[in-house]
Amino acid sequence: MTPMQSILNRIRPFLRTLRDALAFVWQSSPKLAVGSIAVRVFQGLLPLVVLYLTKLLIDAVTEGLKTPSVEASLTSVTMILAGLAVAAVASAILTVVGSVISKIHAQVVTDHMHTLLQAKSVEVDLEYYENARYQDTLHRAQQEAPYRPTAILNAVLQFGQDAVSLLAMAGILWWLHWGVIPILMLAAIPYFFVRLQQSNKLFAWERERTPLERKAWYVNMLLTQATAAKEIRLFDLGFRLQQWFQDARSILRRERIALERRWAFAGLAAQIIGVAGVFGVYSFVAYRTVQGVLTVGDLVMYFMAIQRASGFLEGLGWSMSNLYESNLFLTTLGEFLGIQSHLPRSAHPKPFPQPIKQGIRFDHVSLKYPHEERVAIKDFSFMIRPGEHVAFVGANGSGKTTLVKLLCRLYDPSGGCITIDGVDLRDYPIADVRGAISGIFQDFVKFQLSAKDNIALGVRSHDVDLPAVTQAAKQAGVHEVIERLPKGYESLLGKLFDGGNELSIGEWQKVALARAVLRDSQILILDEPTSAMDAKAEAELFERFHELAQGRMAILISHRLSTVKMADRIFVVDRGQIVEEGTHDQLMLQRGLYATLFLTQAQHYQ
Repeated sequence: MTPMQSILNRIRPFLRTLRDALAFVWQSSPKLAVGSIAVRVFQGLLPLVVLYLTKLLIDAVTEGLKTPSVEASLTSVTMILAGLAVAAVASAILTVVGSVISKIHAQVVTDHMHTLLQAKSVEVDLEYYENARYQDTLHRAQQEAPYRPTAILNAVLQFGQDAVSLLAMAGILWWLHWGVIPILMLAAIPYFFVRLQQSNKLFAWERERTPLERKAWYVNMLLTQATAAKEIRLFDLGFRLQQWFQDARSILRRERIALERRWAFAGLAAQIIGVAGVFGVYSFVAYRTVQGVLTVGDLVMYFMAIQRASGFLEGLGWSMSNLYESNLFLTTLGEFLGIQSHLPRSAHPKPFPQPIKQGIRFDHVSLKYPHEERVAIKDFSFMIRPGEHVAFVGANGSGKTTLVKLLCRLYDPSGGCITIDGVDLRDYPIADVRGAISGIFQDFVKFQLSAKDNIALGVRSHDVDLPAVTQAAKQAGVHEVIERLPKGYESLLGKLFDGGNELSIGEWQKVALARAVLRDSQILILDEPTSAMDAKAEAELFERFHELAQGRMAILISHRLSTVKMADRIFVVDRGQIVEEGTHDQLMLQRGLYATLFLTQAQHYQ
């Protein structure tokens, strides 16, 4: 590979990422982007106007001191001062307008990027959320993506503004001597390369330290949010967690300070080289003025032009290095947005049956989770007929919940297939499959929203009538609880926001049941939501669920066998396999694992 090819191979990814970032900025608001560009162009031209007017002012004052006509000199000086005042006012207006546009655009772009991140987060498969590498990628994207496109836009605009101003200064300095321009450029190069090296090392360091930074963020979340508040106080974990946080942050801080210290010394050396170049050119201008070649106005103009050209060159280097740095960090967004689903979509999807006529069949289904050696379920085979209620029981971790993930197409089987009415589940649109399923899960969400919104989330429509919500709440047995709240169905649930009302775990579960009922799906699932409930509340929930599921297929999953006696069939799962099948009475007569577990649990209620 030639040196030129190597350079091009590095430039192409940079340009692609730059193009994508500017596309994000443009998509968020084309009008604001155009406004920003226009302001920067005018700001870039103003220094040339100011410099030229300053030269004219100094020359006019110098000539006025030599001539007896004071009035003529004052008129000329006054007109030039008026021009400078107009330029100063224009500069102030452009600065204010540019600042307002920039701040508004930054907010718009940030919101746009959050929308992209949220859309991709919802789109990706569930397996990614169970993968630490994905969590690192997501964390980096969340940290960098919201503001990096705006940073790239600002860097590009600043680059353009500095380039326009630098060209203007170069035009002035060309009249002094063409050799001045390359001298100033050579003096600015060392600082530019120091900044590029700094960006590379910062990117590599932050990428390497993402897991530790995420750990510190997690511990901080435990200390500051309600999730672990009870355990932290009960077990007096505050000091220990704080120490963990401080240890992680100490490592990150120490390494970052070491990097900053090295960069400071390198930057100082580069700036000394730049200062030497600038003062060399200053000396040349002063010498030419002493020789009488330049006027005092020329001296001031060239001094200001050199100073500003040096500043613009430094600004160009800063903008370029910022672009390079943002480009590096924005590659993490590209990685995140480039994540592809492992769940294939059918090229010719078939319409989902309305209603299901034959039922659901698992045919020798197995699943091994990605990045795990353990097989979650193996050779699962069973049939659920329309209107049938079945239960899956067994110890925690035996594989019961895995079959729900497969049925919802959160995962696809590693082996075997799942069919509904004889058609492979993968041949239906995923949205239709999931739309046909509803229920309550073990880790159901307590949405910190109004009671109405909590229940209305069960359907896709954004506008759900209160009567429909009320009817679902009545069916779930939570209507009276909600009615007793200060604002009824408009009452905020949970304590995350001011004015919220906390419910008992049983009441929360009934709200979740109402949400499932409102969905009116063909398949209802009850996946161990009663682990925190007493026996009476648990029995009531299962009985109510059984009643509400009449005429629909229902799947009950539990490790408490007393709650599933009413099921039409019971499947006993052990170590990822179905080992027994039958009604409660049939399984008791078999005196197998089910009977042993049932009798063992029954001892606690005698």
